[in-house]
Amino acid sequence: MREREMSFMHPERIYFEPAVLNYELGRQLQAKYATVPWEPIESHNNIEKLRKNPNQEFPRMKRLLILGVRKSLKYTPNQKVSDFLVPYTSSGCSAMCLYCYLVCNYNKCSYLRLFVNREQMMDKLIKTADQGEGELVFEIGSNSDLVLENTITGNLEWTIEEFAKKERGYLTFPTKFDRVEPLLALNHRERIIFRMSVNPEEIIQKVELGTSPLKARVQALNQMAEAGYKVGILIAPVVLVEHWQELYAQLIEQLAELITPQAKKKLFIEIIFMTYSFIHRAINQEAFPKAVELYDQSRMTGRGRGKYWYKETVRVSGEEFLRKELAEKLKGIPILYVV
Repeated sequence: MREREMSFMHPERIYFEPAVLNYELGRQLQAKYATVPWEPIESHNNIEKLRKNPNQEFPRMKRLLILGVRKSLKYTPNQKVSDFLVPYTSSGCSAMCLYCYLVCNYNKCSYLRLFVNREQMMDKLIKTADQGEGELVFEIGSNSDLVLENTITGNLEWTIEEFAKKERGYLTFPTKFDRVEPLLALNHRERIIFRMSVNPEEIIQKVELGTSPLKARVQALNQMAEAGYKVGILIAPVVLVEHWQELYAQLIEQLAELITPQAKKKLFIEIIFMTYSFIHRAINQEAFPKAVELYDQSRMTGRGRGKYWYKETVRVSGEEFLRKELAEKLKGIPILYVV
């Protein structure tokens, strides 16, 4: 196991809502982490002393684990890979991607939060799938990395087998991790769409801190395809560093070489350009003072209060380049959308 990915399995401290111990999963985690300090909290949404931490504490906060009961189960319509974005069994992550939108949303508090009421969440998924028109697709991984979470809870294994018992609907989730071995032998009945997020290895090492290397990610994608899962890749987020064209051309060449013919038959592609924010930049400058600077005034413009995205001309040029490279090297694989 790579050392940079080990910390999420050994939390430094656990903050928990006392109600989590009324659930089977909560009691299992209490036994699993019996030697870790546990501290009760009123709400997983607002741990005041953590919010007050200086930005320099951000990496250390990623070594915390927060346990709660998810109250809001409101689905958000989505018209990309899924029909709905679904609040599910975790939020936040133990990795430290320098662009992570959850950092912006939670202002430092993007540590891993686990929710123990999975049966309640599964019940709503099944009922919504049964009542919907046609075969609905539910995105269950928009707020966390469920492959990462699964190493702690086993929730993803449980979710796949429970949902696959039913006759309608699909679940989908993206990941930046290669820990898919527990998923390969599951009876998924082709109702799961597995999506691997990819970036050039240089960006993974310098920007997507604590995640799996590119080759390991592609190997995991191939394994999932061989196990019968529907699969896709996200080139996401596209980070326009100084030599981005060289990096992304090389990435697409590697994908063409490493993805197996069996996986290519099932594959689709999503492309998402990076967005950034004042909050990200402030935290990164203080928590990772030697890290690469992601804000580029020559390429970026304001997008709402304190947020940045690439200028339209820059983004269009980037899209044209990526589409050309993909058409040449991964010919025939559909691009679902570019944003």
